[in-house]
Amino acid sequence: MKKLIKRYRVFLMLLVINIGVIIFYPALGQSSMKITGANLKEMLGVIPPIFILLGLLDVWVKKEVMIKYMGENSGFVGVLLAFLLGSAAAGPLYAAFPIAEILIKKGSKFSNVLIFIGSWSTTKIPMILFETSSMGWEFTALRFVINIFGIGFIAYVTEKILTKEEKIAIYAKYD
Repeated sequence: MKKLIKRYRVFLMLLVINIGVIIFYPALGQSSMKITGANLKEMLGVIPPIFILLGLLDVWVKKEVMIKYMGENSGFVGVLLAFLLGSAAAGPLYAAFPIAEILIKKGSKFSNVLIFIGSWSTTKIPMILFETSSMGWEFTALRFVINIFGIGFIAYVTEKILTKEEKIAIYAKYD
């Protein structure tokens, strides 16, 4: 029981705060509950398909294939594949992290995982199309180029800063 409470302590704390707000500020509490309900509904619409795709990725893609195309010696192919996977993705950013976990578990190079997360968060194709129609192609092209170099720079620097022992510890968590 203690372990369960410790694991969900943040959720329980927020629940107590929400109940307190409902009791002392009913209008604000009602608004808070509507927002909480909408967020829960959104997550329940996104999380199950993501976990189904994760299961399929875990079963269908062999570790050797992932290492070949996105592992330590994958070179530009791994970078390009990570970028395309992230850019073609749909859904909120929190859905990228379970996929990143599978990529690590399957032996992807750490910088390729960072490129995947970075491209998911900034270069998704639907977002680029919307941005082009709203802000114009000049702005979108400039932001896109800056993001590509920024993502690559951050992934490269992070890969170089981490020691071999730190990388081993990260990969050991997902074995």
